[in-house]
This record gives sequence, C-alpha cells and structure tokens, in this order.
Amino acid sequence: MSAASFAQSDAPMVGDKPLVQVKPRGMAKHAAVKQAAAKPQSTAVRLQGCLDIDDGTKERLNCYDEVYKPAPKDKAPAAKSVADCRYAKEEDERLACFNGFVESMPKLPKG
Repeated sequence: MSAASFAQSDAPMVGDKPLVQVKPRGMAKHAAVKQAAAKPQSTAVRLQGCLDIDDGTKERLNCYDEVYKPAPKDKAPAAKSVADCRYAKEEDERLACFNGFVESMPKLPKG
C-alpha cells in the first residue's frame, strides 16, 4: 500500500503509520469491575436488602415501593404473593404485607 492510500484513510497518522490507541492495563480491569457492579440484582435480593432498613419506617416502605411500584386499590385483594402488596391502600398495611413475605423468604446471596 502506498503512503498516498494511507493519507486518504480517516485514521490519524504518525509518520507513515496509522495511529493506534491503547488503553492502559488498569483501565480494562476498572471497566470490568464497573460492569460487574452495574449487574442488576434479582427482585428477591433487592427486597431482602430492604430488611437492612429499620422496620416500621417510611424508608423501608420506600425501598419496597422502588421494587414494586404502589398501585393502591379501594378493595385490594388478599395478597397471594409479594407483588400483590402494592395494592394495599394504607402504607402500614403495605409495609406489613411486604415484611410478611420478605422475612419468610430463604436468605439469598447479595450479588
């Protein structure tokens, strides 16, 4: 290939050779750690993480609500699963419902 054909390419040139950019070794490792940290957690692990927050607090309810968005109903059906807790109209009822299901779950590894 002639130098003229290199000059027509979009790659920047160093002398008569195309410039190649290489990431430092630490950057590749850092990117892998970042990617692993961004890995989404299962719903059960996220719910169990809420148990680390003081019981009976708005913060714990907010944590549960981030997993299952509240959808209050005037006549909420009896909860058959943890997902059904979102239908409870009263916050205290919703918190008690979530606690009942989540506290009875087998402990899962975090991450």
